[in-house]
Amino acid sequence: MQAESGRWLLIGGTLLVLVALLLSGIAPYDRATWVLEVAPAVIALPILWFTRKRFPLTPLLYGLVFLHALVLIYGGAYSYARVPLGFEIQAWFDLSRNPYDKIGHFFQGLVPALLAREILIRGCFARGPWMVGFLALCVAMTVSAVYELIEWGVAVVAGGGAVEFLGTQGDPWDAQSDMAFALVGAVVAITAFGRWHDRQIARLSAPGG
Repeated sequence: MQAESGRWLLIGGTLLVLVALLLSGIAPYDRATWVLEVAPAVIALPILWFTRKRFPLTPLLYGLVFLHALVLIYGGAYSYARVPLGFEIQAWFDLSRNPYDKIGHFFQGLVPALLAREILIRGCFARGPWMVGFLALCVAMTVSAVYELIEWGVAVVAGGGAVEFLGTQGDPWDAQSDMAFALVGAVVAITAFGRWHDRQIARLSAPGG
C-alpha cells in the first residue's frame, strides 16, 4: 500500500517539477543562474526513476525531495536575492536582506539527512538512533560544505558573473549562515520527522509494503 502511495507521489511530483521547470525557464531573471540553480532538481529526477524499483523511497522522503526541487526552481527563476516571497518574509520580520536562499539551505540539510537516514536504516549500515542520527547529520553537513565549495569554484571561474548565483547580498558570513541553516534542517529531519520516518520505513520494509 505504501509502495503504491510512493509510486503515485513519484509520478505526480515529477509532473509538477517538469511543469515548474518549463514555466521558470521561459524568461528567468538570469539564464546562467537558472541553469545552475535548477541543476540539482534536473539531476535528481532520473535518479529517482532509475532507483524506483530497487530502492523506492518512503512517501515522506519523496514529498520532501519534490518540495525541495520546487524551492530550487522558484529561486532559480528570479535568482535568490530577488524572489518575491523572500521580500515578503523580509518585510514581515524587518530583515536587512532577502532571506529566501536560507529556505533553500534549510532543505539542503533536511532532505540529505532524511535520505542518509533512510539508506542507513534500510541497508542496516548503522544501528541505534544515536549513531544513525549522527551519521545522517554528518552526511547533510558534507553536502552543504561541498555545495559551498562549488559556489566558491563558480565564483573563481566566473568572477563578477557569479554574483546572482552566490546570492550573498553583501553578507561576508553568507557561507557560514548557509551551513548553519543546513544544520538546522538536518536536526529537524532527525528529531521532528524521525518517528514518522521510522513508521514509513517499517511499513515499506514489511512484506507487501
